Amino acid sequence: MSIDIETYSSTDLSKSGVYKYIEAEDFEILILAYSIDGGTVSVIDMTTLDKEPYHADFETFKIALFDPDIKKYAFNANFERVCLAKHFNREMPPNEWTCTMVNATRIGLPASLEKVGQVLNLQNQKDTAGKNLIKYFSVPCKPTKANGGRNRNLPQHAPDKWQQFMDYCIRDVEVEMTIAEKIKDFPVPKLEQAYWSLDQRINDRGIKLSKALMLGANELDRQSKDELFKKAIQITGLENPNSPTQLLEWLNDEQGLDIPNLQKKTVQDYLEIATGKAKQMLEIRLQMSKTSVKKYNKMHDMMCSDERVRGLFQFYGAGTGRWAGRGVQLQNLTKHYISDTELEIARELIKDQAFDDLDLLLDVHPQDLLSQLVRTTFTAEAGFELAVSDFSAIEARVIAWYAKEQWRLDVFNTHGKIYEASASQMFGVPVESITKGDPLRQKGKVSELALGYQGGPGALKAMGALEMGIEESELQGLVDSWRNANPNIVDFWKACQDAAINTVRSRKTHHTHGLRFYMKKGFLMIELPSGRSLAYPKAQLSENEWGGVVVQYRGLNTNRKWSVLKTYGGKLVENIVQATARDLLAISMLRIEKAGYKIVGHVHDEVIVEVPKNSDSLREIEMLMSKPVKWAEGLNLNSDGFTSPFYMKD
Repeated sequence: MSIDIETYSSTDLSKSGVYKYIEAEDFEILILAYSIDGGTVSVIDMTTLDKEPYHADFETFKIALFDPDIKKYAFNANFERVCLAKHFNREMPPNEWTCTMVNATRIGLPASLEKVGQVLNLQNQKDTAGKNLIKYFSVPCKPTKANGGRNRNLPQHAPDKWQQFMDYCIRDVEVEMTIAEKIKDFPVPKLEQAYWSLDQRINDRGIKLSKALMLGANELDRQSKDELFKKAIQITGLENPNSPTQLLEWLNDEQGLDIPNLQKKTVQDYLEIATGKAKQMLEIRLQMSKTSVKKYNKMHDMMCSDERVRGLFQFYGAGTGRWAGRGVQLQNLTKHYISDTELEIARELIKDQAFDDLDLLLDVHPQDLLSQLVRTTFTAEAGFELAVSDFSAIEARVIAWYAKEQWRLDVFNTHGKIYEASASQMFGVPVESITKGDPLRQKGKVSELALGYQGGPGALKAMGALEMGIEESELQGLVDSWRNANPNIVDFWKACQDAAINTVRSRKTHHTHGLRFYMKKGFLMIELPSGRSLAYPKAQLSENEWGGVVVQYRGLNTNRKWSVLKTYGGKLVENIVQATARDLLAISMLRIEKAGYKIVGHVHDEVIVEVPKNSDSLREIEMLMSKPVKWAEGLNLNSDGFTSPFYMKD
């Protein structure tokens, strides 16, 4: 059964997510459209159901919906599943559902019904007029004289528009079915469907928030910004020192600074040369432009009535299959650099809004403090704690395993100190002689972080090599040393590039390093040892800027626009390694849940599990994550973790 619904709620869906959206007292399903086994789409006006003693289509829908043997399909199935569960006050087990949106993103297509329709050149396209109809019927309206002061549009207020809305819902089901038909030749491995079901359960479960900390943080931010603003007026005499135009003019004309813009990096650079009032103002500018409080605001928007925030993870959010963050975005939180003791003191004082004591006890600017505390707002229920465990150096292990770079595998099978070992290989010194503060270790570390995917001097710069004190003249030498120390990884880049080019050119299958490169319906596919494949739509040969042959394909660029992209050996290896790391995390998460634990979050290569206090849970979670994986023979996994009453970085 293919399903699409239209709904109403006074809660803003885009700000709050579906879980908070359905908690509004006025939440309701307005229209429901469905098709069984590809048949004609039936549409039900849910606003008139009360007036009908029996509605045949609705009864048929309910029978199919509650039948566990009938597969339910929807585009972004999380929305339909959660809304229908609320409407019928019944669980909607995710294993009975299939998400057409996720199945589209699996093969490199956009996560938008409209965009997928355009990319696949479907005859049935999503009706773009629908946005206006949704705005008219699905969200509150502004009371005016013309509309009689009402704050909501009902079907009787515009019968013609309502009929268009019903037709729009039918069209969406038709488009979704056409997409499902178009991509059915790319079957979903059973295990992948199990991972999606697990993802839905984690999103349904949510993670507890410290409401007191969140509210205290908002109040501290308000007071801190007020003080900064007053101070900025005092220093500059400007009417609005928050205005980039006014501030730039003051800095350049009155302070003679000649600063080109107020971007964070530029302000940080000019702080090195600025003096007096200009320096003071640049410091204030950095504090005023901190966006940490937006995270607290987002928590407030998304927090459900039980003080848990849900829907934070998007399955298959990246082309590699990795999860993406939604809402509060757990994937990019600031790490704390104050001590653990100071962290706990700050949390308690902010919860109590004892801001004067905070000033006395901690010599940290409130805005810096708020950035560091965002992560700790996620907490455990009473009687529980969070067990946080992550894979150690997972990408470095995976690339070594694929490339069969033996010295690296030996490191991971023994002491695990990859930065020291890398420096030892690169500079020909004994690994024991490289200590924590040694400049050679810094060079080994930055090389490891920047060069594994065919990066050059630019990648070292981007990873902060110059800030570490490494001279620009040394960068190319580091690249050469790292590549000489890792010849098998260099061969792996070339082998993947050759396999991709030869597959696209010949349309025949090629194998290398346990990977299978093949073409399917114009897509370049790379089958991983796990059994799933990476997809590169509309793949063909092209030239890079140096005249070399490369593979080009269609995909989402950094601005999320569908465009032509080009790839090369190192980039393919990055995709393969990150996809494999994702598969290892997914297996671990499934094992952890099957062992009876409740995962509440995960970030990159780390899982966050709510466990009973003072239990032996962490040790078992670490064992489950370190357990060998059948398809990754010879890959030595290691997991390391800690427990805490709140989420933090160890």
